Amino acid sequence: MQFRDLHRQYERLKPEMDAAIAGVLEDAHYISGPQVKALEESLAQYAGAKHCISCANGTDALSLILHAWGVGPGDAVFVSDFTFFSSAECPACEGATPIFVDVREDTFNMDPDCLERCIQAVQGQGQLKPKAIVAVDIFGLPADFDRIEAIAQKYDLLLLEDGAQAFGGSLNGKMACSFGDASITSFFPAKPLGCYGDGGAVFTDNNELAALIRSLAVHGKGTEKYDNVRLGRNSRLDTLQAAILQVKLEAFQRFELHDIEAAAVYYTHRFGDKVRTPIIPEGYTSAWAQYSILLRDADERRRVMAVLKGQEIPAMIYYPRGMHQQTAFGRSEHLAYAYLRQAAAHPRQSHTGKIDRRNQQQDNDNQQILHDRPRLIRPDSPYPFNLQFKLRIWLIV
Repeated sequence: MQFRDLHRQYERLKPEMDAAIAGVLEDAHYISGPQVKALEESLAQYAGAKHCISCANGTDALSLILHAWGVGPGDAVFVSDFTFFSSAECPACEGATPIFVDVREDTFNMDPDCLERCIQAVQGQGQLKPKAIVAVDIFGLPADFDRIEAIAQKYDLLLLEDGAQAFGGSLNGKMACSFGDASITSFFPAKPLGCYGDGGAVFTDNNELAALIRSLAVHGKGTEKYDNVRLGRNSRLDTLQAAILQVKLEAFQRFELHDIEAAAVYYTHRFGDKVRTPIIPEGYTSAWAQYSILLRDADERRRVMAVLKGQEIPAMIYYPRGMHQQTAFGRSEHLAYAYLRQAAAHPRQSHTGKIDRRNQQQDNDNQQILHDRPRLIRPDSPYPFNLQFKLRIWLIV
């Protein structure tokens, strides 16, 4: 069972979607058709960025930026420890060393205090050069960019906003995917704005960076079609997906975000004090990629999972381990050293199990996230699929 009901989504948008797809089929301009440029312009305008460059997926979007910045061996890139794998995978694939930064207990976004301690630890250790920060907007909520941007400026670091989950969210009126030196989003179907396949985008106000990324995304092309001036990759959003996203972006702006917010308010009201509901700090809005609640312990989690399963509501453990616990990163001699140094001075600050002295099984139990797709809150909703966002249950004991 899908967490987002793509069948119902399509049925709701069927006339507009069929017309958009038919237009591409009639033109037969499947690669770099006019719909791609039109979508990029609309996305840039919505996010409040000067440039939007579409690409094949959100992972490519991250890699394109890091590659354009020249991130490589000897560089330290500071990454949220609680995130999807690609946030840390991409700097590692460029040859850099990801330094995992703990997250805040209230929002689960990167902790600015921990970030600064990690930067100072790397500087003091002297083996790596602090280069960039990848700040992830988790569950639809932008990170604390007021503080993170100040830290990036203080230490002369590049800042990349990973807005894969937060397109549509905002901080003090500024939209997600417009923070830092560059930002990305993903159009994976489960994301707030998802296509019917895969896709991603880069956002930036920097003219030179935008031009370089456009080149890198198409085999390092120059001004002429077969003039390749650098090594690049093949990472283009196809015209069909662009046409689909144009339809969905219009619905996204017109009523989807409004309905999702209404659903979140409803859940928060109905849950009351039975569980800890999502914390949305003052000045923030969430795109509600997920609705997250916290339960008391693993036993309660198991009981809730059993009830959800009995109701045929999809549920799963989400991000069952931090990045530092991933097998792919377990053998690196540098990956966690900055964190471990700061952890020695703050041995109980971890919210993802990095420095607790508990055994591994208990650590895993305490870090699980369960999510499901709730029922529609009202049967007459004008846009049913947007209420089928994920309900995630995070357990802390």
